[in-house]
Amino acid sequence: MSVNFEDIWGVLPFPAFVINRGNYFREANGAAEQMVQTSRKQMQRKTLSDVFGADSVVVDTARTARRTNGSLMQNNVDVALVDQAAQSCNVHIGVMGRDGDTLLLIIQPTGVAQKMSRSLTNMAAARSVAAMAAMLAHEIRNPLAGISGAAQLLGMSANDDDQELTDMIYQETKRIGDLVDRVEHFGDQRRVERKPTNIHDVLDRVCRAAKAGFAAHVNMSVDYDPSLPDVAGDSDQLQQVFQNLIKNSAESVEKLRGNITIRTSYNSGIKLAVAGSHTENLPIQIEISDNGRGIPDDLIADIFEPFVTSKANGSGLGLSLVSKIVTAHGGLIECSSSIGRTVFCVRLPVWRTPKEAK
Repeated sequence: MSVNFEDIWGVLPFPAFVINRGNYFREANGAAEQMVQTSRKQMQRKTLSDVFGADSVVVDTARTARRTNGSLMQNNVDVALVDQAAQSCNVHIGVMGRDGDTLLLIIQPTGVAQKMSRSLTNMAAARSVAAMAAMLAHEIRNPLAGISGAAQLLGMSANDDDQELTDMIYQETKRIGDLVDRVEHFGDQRRVERKPTNIHDVLDRVCRAAKAGFAAHVNMSVDYDPSLPDVAGDSDQLQQVFQNLIKNSAESVEKLRGNITIRTSYNSGIKLAVAGSHTENLPIQIEISDNGRGIPDDLIADIFEPFVTSKANGSGLGLSLVSKIVTAHGGLIECSSSIGRTVFCVRLPVWRTPKEAK
């Protein structure tokens, strides 16, 4: 079987560039075009300094690689495009050919890899909660029903002073029952039946319900990419994901100046390694952003873990369930937050027919 190196170049999950002797871009793969946000032809008019800055670690590493006629690897260094924020990356630059005229540059954003790893860790934690949920449902529901029933019976013959106490018992048992219901969601281990799903239809249903209820006080706006293909998903479960995310945003913003923006786009540069040697492309990107108070720095890294919450009366299960559903869809969820801007980004695979998936 012959090897088509152009195909290999195209499926590389990280930005890769070929640089000529004048430090102009000669070639770039799809992930590189996505990173620089311009086409390969447009890039060929620019130099490394034009894109990354004259004093960047990329330019410095390229200069050293040419001088030593070898390959260099820089781990966990800050890489920034001109006029953009820096992100932690691994940078590999190697000389191609004997004359040292041409360089191969590969940039691996370590933040994405760490988020992917964290997503898989969150899924494992959710599975642990699933095992506990089965026990909780059996061991807690029966005595809880007894307590609730007894409180109702007592309330039927209680005087006014005691009525308040029996009502309190009944309300608290109901609250515990609701908590068990939320935990029990983790016990559903059935495989997600993914079908072609229009993500904009899902988002529109969530927005209509939100505006009629918990987000009535919020200014909501959408920025959809109308050309998006169908995602591979379960529409009901995806609706639960975005309802949770928008509800969180609505609870974090001010009542008079709260803004939530829902944006969809196509990003071909993100791939996730799954079982075996298979790689899942995650080009469908949905962002839920708000101008609320943000997530505390000490919680942001663990926000998708079970029972982690910044709310005084929160259970810490909503975002963990969201992460479980997204991961079960073969997707990825990540969050960035600061005071006045929080963004949840969900990445999902495109629907492919069984024939296309082979």
